[in-house]
Amino acid sequence: MGLVFFVRHGNSSGAFFVFLHAELGSKSLQPALIRPYNRSQRQSAAGHRAPRAREEEPVGWQGSIIRCLFAALALGAPFALAQSPDKNAAVYLYEGGDRSQRLVERARQEGALVVYTSLATSESVPLTQAFEKKYGVKVQLWRSLSDQVVRRALNEAKARRHTVDVIETNGPELEALARERLTARFFSPHIADIPAWGVPAHRMWISDRVDFFVVAFNTAKVRREELPATYEGFLDPRWKGRIGLEATDQEWLAGLARHWGEKRTVDFFRGLVAMKPDVRKGHVLLSEMVSAGEVPVSLTNYASNADSMKRREKPIDWKPVEPVIGRPQAIGLAANAPHPNAALLFADFVLSPEGQQLFNSMGRFPSSRKVKSELVAFPYLMLDPVALIDEDEKWLKLWNELVTAK
Repeated sequence: MGLVFFVRHGNSSGAFFVFLHAELGSKSLQPALIRPYNRSQRQSAAGHRAPRAREEEPVGWQGSIIRCLFAALALGAPFALAQSPDKNAAVYLYEGGDRSQRLVERARQEGALVVYTSLATSESVPLTQAFEKKYGVKVQLWRSLSDQVVRRALNEAKARRHTVDVIETNGPELEALARERLTARFFSPHIADIPAWGVPAHRMWISDRVDFFVVAFNTAKVRREELPATYEGFLDPRWKGRIGLEATDQEWLAGLARHWGEKRTVDFFRGLVAMKPDVRKGHVLLSEMVSAGEVPVSLTNYASNADSMKRREKPIDWKPVEPVIGRPQAIGLAANAPHPNAALLFADFVLSPEGQQLFNSMGRFPSSRKVKSELVAFPYLMLDPVALIDEDEKWLKLWNELVTAK
């Protein structure tokens, strides 16, 4: 599987996707429209002036997830051995004709489930409340940054405390957990509605929503028509000192490199560094700085962060600039979930048209082909979490050399 998929959303025909490496030789990306995701807690702009990432701040997936796994394993935590990926297989993989009725009945008997997520409470709470209302199964929700979600799952696995039932976070993080068998393969009839980029061969996580890297701008300082059509347009001297970058966006670099080739990408980043970008840790922080006018333009913004502030009448908007990079967000079922039926029922709900439409109504980008977001009318490159994890050291090293070491 390649690192990136090329995807074009039509206005009425759902999603058309092909592997990037098979198609980009004959197709060029033409930007069109827009779209969102919110990631973390609100942070003050004070204390974030240094371009280097601070140790106490949340780190990117290459810097935290993989190293956290490797460090834990080096300390002797036998995660793969401690997990029992087949423990709940009879529940997770059942496809009988009575599946739906049986699953609801048994989930109600279990009565509850525990969900760990990095999805903002403004969306994760309504999502779990809708599930509770429909099925009468209580959800205990724990929300934190993605690296903390992984850290908690790892710590509990090491201690053989089997508390969590469902993990919902970034695709690369879930892929890392899947490789340690902390999640298990599962079946849902709604998986058929998810594009290929959201369904890994092992099916130990499934994409339930999408994040997009877009350009956010302060509407009081920058006009939409001033923004270039491609990222390379930001190498114009007029943007010097007016650009912001998030400090851990190695995956954005990876997507650009797969589209442009490494030489063109390296040349771009060298030119970008000459523009004196303000490099900050935290996508929400960067959005806040854009809305406050401290950073006129952010090149690696989550569209949903900008939309959230826009709804609060902040002077911020966003635009998809070529090439738009997308990343799957995903849901996984804990291998040793104490409430396996409730966990699977929750996954069914989230992946169903009902759950996907709920995401859509809250400004999130659903993965399902059955629910169309009117905001997505542009082609984009979809990152592959499996390949990202395979190549994490490469992209982290290159990102540090080009961006954070400056």
